Amino acid sequence: MNKLIIIPVVTAIFLVIDYYVWQAVKVSVQNFSQSIQQSARYIFWGLTTLSLVGLWLYNFTNPDLLGKTIRTWIMVGIFMNYLSKIFVVLFLLIDDIGRLIRWIVQKVQLLTNSAPVDATSATQGEPITRSEFLMKTAVIAGTVPAVAMTWGILSGAHDYRIRKVKLALPNLPKEFEGLTIAQISDIHSGSFFNKVAVKGGIEMILNAKPDMVFFTGDLVNNQAVEVQEYIDLFGKVKAPLGVFSTLGNHDYGDYVQWASPAAKQKNLNNLIHAHKVMGWDILNDENRFIEQNGEKLAIIGVQNISGQSRFHSYGDLAKAVKGTDEAAVKLLLSHDPTHWDKEVNTKYKDIDVMFSGHTHGTQFGITVGDTTWSPAQYVYKQWAGLYEQDNQKLYVNRGYGYIGYPGRVGMPPEITVFELKKA
Repeated sequence: MNKLIIIPVVTAIFLVIDYYVWQAVKVSVQNFSQSIQQSARYIFWGLTTLSLVGLWLYNFTNPDLLGKTIRTWIMVGIFMNYLSKIFVVLFLLIDDIGRLIRWIVQKVQLLTNSAPVDATSATQGEPITRSEFLMKTAVIAGTVPAVAMTWGILSGAHDYRIRKVKLALPNLPKEFEGLTIAQISDIHSGSFFNKVAVKGGIEMILNAKPDMVFFTGDLVNNQAVEVQEYIDLFGKVKAPLGVFSTLGNHDYGDYVQWASPAAKQKNLNNLIHAHKVMGWDILNDENRFIEQNGEKLAIIGVQNISGQSRFHSYGDLAKAVKGTDEAAVKLLLSHDPTHWDKEVNTKYKDIDVMFSGHTHGTQFGITVGDTTWSPAQYVYKQWAGLYEQDNQKLYVNRGYGYIGYPGRVGMPPEITVFELKKA
């Protein structure tokens, strides 16, 4: 549908939400001084105006006019503003539905000459009024996501955490027992806004002193140029046995319009070159061997393969595993965890561990004790952490970066450090 139709419709919907929420805000500040009430009005409608102007600028101006950073923050501001207001609306609807039910009951009682509704349900002679308590609660509820998301940007976006995981493998030769692997995934360098904080995460990887490093895709959001100013930082990621990488769905440039197929291919070539400049051994349907005392461990990497139709599949696992029969242990780098059920755990039983990312844990989660809830679990069967089936294992990394919303709430960016053990 044309933007000239969509954006006015969205604007109208937003204004209806704004007017509805403003009624609750008015009630919440009605007992304060006139100056506070006036300030609340200016702030509320000022933010609304900025959001709607930003919506129109984002959609009807040349992207180069505002620049990537400003355009990103415009969308973040709109998202946070109306997400908070939707929470308010949900509370208000509860009250309004209750008022409607009471009104219907009262009308039925009047028609049947029943006893009148209790006077406590009315104020100043009106049969139905909004509950001031619920309206104030609604306003408070609306501030919770705004505060959480602001904190998620200021603190959560770069609150890197190291997760230590022991991988017990039945086929592991003693020569590789104790070998350590650091995994990062989903860097999304085009979203970064704090280079110093990003550097802090890289230092954590280096301080872990892994024997190998795996990167499982999505170096950029869309274009190879996004990683240019971070090549010097990520180029510092080194390990004695090597840094191995692969591509994710965002690396192919599928989500932008290109002047020609050749331009899109050139972008991909530039991105692959960036991996090589950083000293990362990118595996596009290829494999490498790590050999010690005649024992071999195979590192296999595929281009993006997805079990979901909304993502393109480019990889060829059959090609990637060729020549690896002699390896005692096979470790697979595959960006999308849905590849696991698509073919890995059914057709390739000799792959010991698959390392993935992609989900980001939706960059949001709530943890209570040992249990974590995230919207990701309604989209992905395997969305974060370690999964096992028979003697095969899948690990889904929660991601190093972020995309869309430039923060994380309850789902900190992850650096995983694995230690191989004999089962």
